[in-house]
Amino acid sequence: MKNKTTMFTSPLYITLPRKTKSDRKISLNLNYFRNLHYQTNNQSKKVYFELMRPQLRGIFFFNPIEIEFVLYKSSKRKIDRSNIICIVEKFFCDILVTLRTIEDDSDEFIKSTTYRTGGVDKDNPRVEIFVKEVK
Repeated sequence: MKNKTTMFTSPLYITLPRKTKSDRKISLNLNYFRNLHYQTNNQSKKVYFELMRPQLRGIFFFNPIEIEFVLYKSSKRKIDRSNIICIVEKFFCDILVTLRTIEDDSDEFIKSTTYRTGGVDKDNPRVEIFVKEVK
């Protein structure tokens, strides 16, 4: 019997609503995140959680998993793929634990993660996340 792979789609940006100013676009990128105020980081994580929650509703993994992150860039411009995917990975794995989709995000439950570039999609830049249970 083949192990089932489940796919999720993550945005590369989130929008933080603000009361008196224009909404703030936040890039899910390590270079950007390390300079944000901790309250903005926390708010960003909450908004990301709410964006991803519908995709994870009712999904549970009972065995260890492997995760593959595939980045679809908005242009041909050179980027450091891991700067983007590491933030997506951290947020995504935290959501898996919070929703009890997996027991823990330690290496006992997440056996491996892989990063790769899928190409350019200027109309829909994203990270596709493939989660596969392993035995």
